[in-house]
Formats: sequence, structure tokens, C-alpha cells
Amino acid sequence: MDAQTASRQAPVFSVLSVLLGYPEQDWLDALPELHAALPADVRARLAPLFDFLDRNDDLIDLQEQYVATFDRRAAHSLHLFEHVHGESRDRGQAMVDLRNEYLKYGLEPAATELPDYVPLFLEFLGQIPAEAAEALLGDAIHVLARLGDKLSETDSPYACLFAQLRTMTDVQPEALPDPPEGDMEETLITFGPQADGTEPLMMRRPAGGDSAQPIVFHPPRARKGGPDGGQA
Repeated sequence: MDAQTASRQAPVFSVLSVLLGYPEQDWLDALPELHAALPADVRARLAPLFDFLDRNDDLIDLQEQYVATFDRRAAHSLHLFEHVHGESRDRGQAMVDLRNEYLKYGLEPAATELPDYVPLFLEFLGQIPAEAAEALLGDAIHVLARLGDKLSETDSPYACLFAQLRTMTDVQPEALPDPPEGDMEETLITFGPQADGTEPLMMRRPAGGDSAQPIVFHPPRARKGGPDGGQA
């Protein structure tokens, strides 16, 4: 990635994070500023979403449509690891690893959101060095592309946002298997300290802390040669 591309991508990630969030009047009022903050080619690609948000001046209706799109359809879930690990125990560990990645860069996810919430993840990418953001997006693009494809099938105006993300990495998305079925552990996993408010999604924290484990954004490939491993 060259320096010019890197300088363009940070604000794009931040704007995408806002646009994918639950509709609130304050950021809807700021749509002209969000639009102006984007390069011309990105504005053109996101035109369907901006048009949808601009022409709907009923906040309650926008919120209801958002819930119907993302909260009532598992295939459209905005939690990355739900598409990878389903409700298996692996999902909890993956979220711990992702939170550790946030902490490594001095950022503390708000306790009100799970670490794999896509708007939070995009906000994070906009605040870290460009090379690190590119690597993490490349890891996650398989899930993000799948989500975008599911939204495209329903002609959702949000699909264009995921199409934009596909242009921001050289990694070609691979097809993912259906997530496994299974129950999460009964023990509640806590991600960070308790907080009274819901904003912001992410806070700065003092530098330092343990290094993070690799984050599993996609299931491990099946090994050939039977249950004992064999050839990779």
C-alpha cells in the first residue's frame, strides 16, 4: 500500500463505521459532512446508502428497518465471529483474541459492544497504522464479503458498504462454510470494565499489556488424509 492510499483509507474506515451503526439523529444530521470527508470514488460507490439515508427523514422508520435488516436475520448479523464460529465455544476465544488486539494499540472497546461488532472493528481499523489495518481487513474480508453478498441478495442499500470494503484489500474473499452449530459456554465472558454510557464504541487506554494471540477470522481448513492429519 502506498502512502497516498494509506492516507485515504483511515477516514474511510471511520465513516463506514458510522454509516453501519444504529441510526441516531446526531450522525444523520452530519451526513453532508460524512459525505464530504470521502474521496470521490468512495462517495460514488456508497451513493445507494447515502441516498437511502437522505430520503428517509423518519428516524423511527430508519431504526426499524435497521433492526429488521441486521438483528432479525442471522445471515446479516453484524458480529463477525457469528458467521465463522456460530454459537460454538471457539467464538468466545476469538472475541478474547480480538479484544487483545484492540488493547495492543491502546484502545479499549466499550463494555456495551462485543469486540466482533463490525462498526467497532471498522472504527478500530481507522485508528491504527495503515499496514496493520490492511492486514486485519485482509483476514476479515472473507466474512465481510459473505455478509455483503447476503445483503445484495435482498437488495439492501447497505450492500454497497461491504462492496467498498472489498476494494480496500488485495485479498480475494474465499467462500466460507456454514458456521457450526453448538451451545456457547454458560459462563458469561466479560469484555472490559463496566460502563454507564453507550458511547463511544472505543476508548483510549494506557499503552502496554500482554501481546495478543492470532485472531481466527475463518475456520481452519480441513486436513487431508483422515482424522490423524496426513497431508496438509
